Amino acid sequence: MEEERKEAETDRAVIPLLIPYKMGNFHLSHRIVLAPLGRLRSYNFTAQPHAILYYSQRTTQGGFLIGEASGISDSAQGYPNTPGIWTKEQTEAWRPIVNAVHEKGGIFFCQLWHAGRVSNYSYQPNGQAPISCTHNQIKGDVSLGEAATFSPPRRLTIQEIAQVVNDFRVAARNAIEAEVVEAVANEIGADRVGIRLSPFADYNDCGDSNPEALSLYMAESLNKYKILYCHVIEPRMVTVFDKQETKNSLLPMRKAFRGTFVVAGGYNRNDGSKVISNNGADLVAFGRLFLANPDLPRRFELDACLNKYDRSMFYTTDPVVGYTDYPFLDESST
Repeated sequence: MEEERKEAETDRAVIPLLIPYKMGNFHLSHRIVLAPLGRLRSYNFTAQPHAILYYSQRTTQGGFLIGEASGISDSAQGYPNTPGIWTKEQTEAWRPIVNAVHEKGGIFFCQLWHAGRVSNYSYQPNGQAPISCTHNQIKGDVSLGEAATFSPPRRLTIQEIAQVVNDFRVAARNAIEAEVVEAVANEIGADRVGIRLSPFADYNDCGDSNPEALSLYMAESLNKYKILYCHVIEPRMVTVFDKQETKNSLLPMRKAFRGTFVVAGGYNRNDGSKVISNNGADLVAFGRLFLANPDLPRRFELDACLNKYDRSMFYTTDPVVGYTDYPFLDESST
């Protein structure tokens, strides 16, 4: 029985998602990326021990994982229980998580963020106004699928922008310290930097008047910095959760950007393989499917059935349910 299974695997054609890829100095064994997923389980803005199991479960030898967005300063938070990486304590909390991923041969990147005006007084130091590039308050009142109140932001002065830039610089250094034991230079190098963009998104009152021109401008502008990758959300994901039909395409952006191009937004095994084979992307990031299927690369390899995700448990504080309790494939029955 075991021999028959091995023969079947040998005869099975390798799908494009499982073809190895060289991303700069990183050798990836497949093109399935764990997308950064804020699960709201980092109490007191600090990564927790249960995240060790969560990320380790989804790690494969040569697999690429992007950690959930981590705040760069005490003014960067906009949601409850999201991790930060601006203090020594927060940085140290990430260390065992990173070690667990590295022990299984995974490549782990930390996503740094600032929530800007997608916040309210309760998440800000001394209850101050969230900082932003504008003084306009977000008109909507829904965040992560639930009711939320966005406080009127305070527009940064030109002088204050430098402080936010420095916060990103310090957070990047902290991320490297959490990932590499040896001391590193202040600047981590373009070969370790990626960016995530959502030029076509239209939620949290951030829709752009000309997203096609914006996306092309961003891709061309980023080339001069020679960063490692650009991770872009598909135009069909106009809202956070649901796909919509659209004529917009990431292809012009893909052609313009010279680094590794990562796409995300409602992909499955078939259209993920198709976008790779059509040269529409180098890598595909999966969120909800990877959450519910910690062994997603193996399931895609076998074309096995997938676990269904439980949306009601996406944003809870439970350290197990809907987080690390999704079952692995029972290969004895395949």
